Amino acid sequence: MTERPNILVVCGRNKKRSRTAEHIFKNDDRFNIRSAGLSPKSDRKISENDLNWADLVFVMENGHRGKIWGLYRHLELPDIEVLNIPDEYEFMNEELVDMLSDRINDTLRIVYKI
Repeated sequence: MTERPNILVVCGRNKKRSRTAEHIFKNDDRFNIRSAGLSPKSDRKISENDLNWADLVFVMENGHRGKIWGLYRHLELPDIEVLNIPDEYEFMNEELVDMLSDRINDTLRIVYKI
């Protein structure tokens, strides 16, 4: 990992979950963050550049990880961690913010020591 790792957060359409994660962590000094979606209808669709930039990818569901592996199997992919957060929350929903904060911080602390 680099001094300040690059973290990509991915969900289905980059409207609620991944955008919320980017929003709550955008000023965190420990890492750089950006978000993207897997759907062609995403506000910001995931790209090879995103995956080449990222040191770590967080996805919301197992299916998201599988889709990235399938679409980008020709790349050397970064670690992909599944947060297990269903698509049932609106952007910046309080419960969603708490889950994202807890799960991302726990993973960073335990797995990546940051």
